Amino acid sequence: MTTVRYVYAVCRPFGAALQSQLTGVAGAPPRLLRHHDLVAVVGHVPEAEFSEDRLRAAETDTEWLAGVARLHQGVVDALTTVTTPLPLRPATVFRDDSAVRLMMELREDELRRSLDRLEGRVEWGVRVFRQEAAEGTAEEAGAGAGEAAAEEAGAGAGAGAAEAGEISARLHKALAERADASHAYPLRPREPGGTGSRNVLNAAYLVPRAHAEEFVEIVDRVRSEEPGILVELSGPSAAYSFAAEDG
Repeated sequence: MTTVRYVYAVCRPFGAALQSQLTGVAGAPPRLLRHHDLVAVVGHVPEAEFSEDRLRAAETDTEWLAGVARLHQGVVDALTTVTTPLPLRPATVFRDDSAVRLMMELREDELRRSLDRLEGRVEWGVRVFRQEAAEGTAEEAGAGAGEAAAEEAGAGAGAGAAEAGEISARLHKALAERADASHAYPLRPREPGGTGSRNVLNAAYLVPRAHAEEFVEIVDRVRSEEPGILVELSGPSAAYSFAAEDG
């Protein structure tokens, strides 16, 4: 079976061992491919499954893509426990070891700068949602207590939206002050039949490991002190949102 090289990440040489039972995409254990002072973490995958034509066709195969991304993430997460990886996009493949080394040769300065920028830092994701029970209350008031009550309940919903915006802005400011960089993502739309909440903050933060405890404490404080506000925290993880030099 002809194989190609699947590249998970690039990092500096490290002494700690990866998990002995760690497997990656296509069931292959990752290995380290060194070039000067850089290391590519690679796996052998079937060429037939990761050819250019197959990958192009897989763009609409969400189940296949999700499976690859999950295994990719598992390897990168394992790397994050022993070093600072510069993660590559899922399904990044090269013809052979020489092609991987050539990539590192051509991008050597860029890769070093990115690794220096990420060294000792991890990514945390924060999403804030406002519960929207107040809007349902407005509709109920309109049906059961007349127009004046509906307007009053609707005004309360508007005030709630403004308050949630202020809370999320304060939270973002406090978190950004503990981070070296932040990246705002588009707000997630409400799902039909979902929990009745509106996304008011969706951001990633590049946080020094030394500040992680304080970062999490800020999030926990908002969770406990702000009724009607739901906060989702993810991480620590490899800095996908900050892997490129332009962030």
